[in-house]
Amino acid sequence: MPQVLPYQPIRRFTALAFVGLYSLASVLSSAVLFWVIDSSTSSLVALGQTQSEQPSTSADPDAEELLEEARERLIDRGEILNPDPETDSGVPLNQLSPEFDAYRLGPGDAVAATLPFYPELNFQVTLDLEGNVIVPLAGVLSLKGLTLQQATDRIQTALNRYVINPQVDLILTTQRPVEVTITGEVVRPGVYPLAAPQLTTALLSAGGTTRLADLRTVRVRRTLTDGSVVEQNIDLYTPLREANGVPDVRLADGDSIIIPTLTSDAIADYDRNLIARSTISQQQIVVRVLNYSAGGRAVPGAISSITLPSSSHFLDALTTIGVSPSTADLGEVALVRFDPEQGRAISQELDAKEALLGNASQDPPLENNDVIVVGRNFVSRITYALNTVTQPFRDVLGFLLFFDSLADGANDLFGPGDDDDN
Repeated sequence: MPQVLPYQPIRRFTALAFVGLYSLASVLSSAVLFWVIDSSTSSLVALGQTQSEQPSTSADPDAEELLEEARERLIDRGEILNPDPETDSGVPLNQLSPEFDAYRLGPGDAVAATLPFYPELNFQVTLDLEGNVIVPLAGVLSLKGLTLQQATDRIQTALNRYVINPQVDLILTTQRPVEVTITGEVVRPGVYPLAAPQLTTALLSAGGTTRLADLRTVRVRRTLTDGSVVEQNIDLYTPLREANGVPDVRLADGDSIIIPTLTSDAIADYDRNLIARSTISQQQIVVRVLNYSAGGRAVPGAISSITLPSSSHFLDALTTIGVSPSTADLGEVALVRFDPEQGRAISQELDAKEALLGNASQDPPLENNDVIVVGRNFVSRITYALNTVTQPFRDVLGFLLFFDSLADGANDLFGPGDDDDN
């Protein structure tokens, strides 16, 4: 019987050959698949880069011109407002420096600390006279002169020795009262303790600003913990004029606030009547009145003081005085005002009759310490007295004392004179 053993190696070789071909086909198909995917991805990336590099098509120039012309027509008719580039830029009008924007803790401040993972370590505490607090586990820590973030970091560092990952949330619960110095164009300059340490609160505590104040460059001066002095200019006028929010300046203990004086060359573009109607200006003014028409030859002129709202005008004072048209010369009323720049009194002739008829030039706004003189032929005599009899006034006090002294000699100086003056 013939042997079949010699054919077994051939079958084994054939089987191995088929296995090899199958493996090779699998590898080649996988390689082709990966190559196709890579090529597709590269094409998409290249296409995206090409599209991103291509400039975007702009709108039709003719359409843009038509839209701009239509917008200008609406602005001319007053139907829409012309945007102010300063306010539309998104940049705040008063950019506070970091020294003024960050509040620093001091004695009297109360803080509350919350630890979400360790609620048993929560605490509320007030900084003592040295600016120290007692923190659970950590003991005494000094927080004086630190911002809230710096104080949070210090507490976390101290607690990190005792607990794992001591996340701390620190808030200011009660702010300490501060004491600030206010100088310049305010009614009552001086040193003021403030329970609410805000700039507007400080101005109101000093009686408000005068009509000579320039609120565009209010200066806040601060001494830092290292002894250096920094200064910040605050514009309170522009927010009032443009109906924007007034800057929220938080004052620190020892701050100095300087209200500058409005210069003569800056009055033209400064609306003092707007400030007079605001809540941060002087709310009331005192006007002195020399009403000679209330007396006769044997009775000296009546000298008095009236209190008016700060936005009052000349006619408001005449209404309060209650002058009699039958005895007073309403065609010539003197308004006398002390000019601090010139150091002397300025007299202005006003026609009350024209003011009553609506002539705004004869109804000027009044200022604190103005003097109104009513009587027969008084304008020429008050001008003569101011220019020849008196010496230049050194300050507004001398100006007011001059009119107070008229109570003794008003009949001699401002008497009706001869009959031809009537």
